[in-house]
Formats: sequence, structure tokens, C-alpha cells
Amino acid sequence: MGNESTIRIESERAIDRVALSALLIGAFEGAAEARLVDELRRQAALTLSLVARVDGQLVGYVALSPVTLEPNVGGLRGVGLAPLAVLSAQRKRGLGARLVEAALARARALGFDFAVVLGDPAYYGRLGFTRADTRGLACVFSAPPGAFQVLELRAGALDGARGLVRYHRAFDVFA
Repeated sequence: MGNESTIRIESERAIDRVALSALLIGAFEGAAEARLVDELRRQAALTLSLVARVDGQLVGYVALSPVTLEPNVGGLRGVGLAPLAVLSAQRKRGLGARLVEAALARARALGFDFAVVLGDPAYYGRLGFTRADTRGLACVFSAPPGAFQVLELRAGALDGARGLVRYHRAFDVFA
């Protein structure tokens, strides 16, 4: 990846959309995630849409979109992390982690209380996520044990919270 100063993480721009779709299609070996991002964008449901560039080339992406907790007694605000993608030639270099950390920092600054992810427990565990079921949270989607994970963005935000987490309706294509 070269010199750290050549890595830039920034908000997606309209000019990135073609390269972003190609990145997602390549990373996930299909167009479902690219279509998801297009639909989230169309429905104005991309809370955050960040790209990573190395020497000006788009090599990574992460999105956050709103999730709801039912019942939401405390008025908690949550985001779902998906998708996260890194160009295959740039993997295993910490770029995905940097994208996630940047997205979570921005979500904290925007006042969100928690983030959820469906993914590899070992990978996301290193980034601070823990099993959501141990916090009394369930996912609307079926997932392998431990794959649905949560991270408090505000200390104590989930104390006493229990319920079903629903992703934005754009995710219904995956149901």
C-alpha cells in the first residue's frame, strides 16, 4: 500500500459511482451489494458513504445506513454497517479496518448510539463489536451464531435495551 500519506478516506462523490459499483461487484462476486448501495442512495438512506483511495484510485468502501430497534423505548439511534469492501489487491493491509473506524467515528460525531453488523465475528471483534444476542438484540435476518454483532457508540446506550433490529427497507432484497 506504500506510504501512509497516500491513503485518503473521504465521502463518496457522484464521480465515484461507476468505480464503486465495479469495486462492489468484484468484491462480492455479484451485483447484489452494488444494487443495494444504489437503492440506499436512491432512497436517501446512506447515513455515511465513505471511499478509500490509494494514490487516487478507489480501493475501498464502507456504508452506514439507519437501523431501528423494536421496541425502541429509549429513542436510540442506530446504524448498520454494510457493505464493507476492499479491492482484492489491497486486502490484508488494514484498509478495511481504517474504513470502519472512520465510519464509526463519524457516526459517533453525528450522535448515533449504536452500530450493528452482520459479518465475521473474528474480524469485527477486533474492531470492538460483540455478539448482539448477549445484549438482548436480535436481527431481522437469519445469520450464523455470533455473526450479528453490535458496538455501542455512546457508553451505556444499550443498557437495558432489548429487541429486534431492522435494517432499512432497501435491505429487504436479502430477506
